[in-house]
Amino acid sequence: MATDRICVGAIAGAFGVRGEVRLKSFCAQPADIAGYGPLTTEDGKRAFTVRLTRPVTGGLGARLSGVATREDAEALRGTTLWAPREALPSLPDDEFYHADLIGLEVVDPGGQLLGRVRAIFDHGAGDILEVVGGKQVLLLPFTRAVVPTVDLAAGRIVADPPGSDE
Repeated sequence: MATDRICVGAIAGAFGVRGEVRLKSFCAQPADIAGYGPLTTEDGKRAFTVRLTRPVTGGLGARLSGVATREDAEALRGTTLWAPREALPSLPDDEFYHADLIGLEVVDPGGQLLGRVRAIFDHGAGDILEVVGGKQVLLLPFTRAVVPTVDLAAGRIVADPPGSDE
């Protein structure tokens, strides 16, 4: 499910009274978000250059181009920020951008369809794939033991869910 843009962060709200925002970075190194060129809104209608100002509770303080007042900053609360894929670093063979996994077909080692990846969650102990097949929802730890194969070219993941061999 390759896309030409990747979601790298979100605006969590205003910070201070001069248009600063509280920025939540989805990057492995949070400060890297400022180096990916102008970031756009999901619809692509607005673009911002990002200048980080300081660490703040729950993220990073930042100044965005075109955002001058607290009201401007507060109006952007919840806005996701997207970077062009070509601005992001390439990943090793065993790492993936979440955007590339969403929508992939998931099969068991015998080829039986389990569903498709609907979401990826990270609650601190590692990524969890949410796989939906009909009315069935599976939450699979995204580990090499449970997900031995990710084939982006074929659009398929092979998963061996815990307890499936009983």
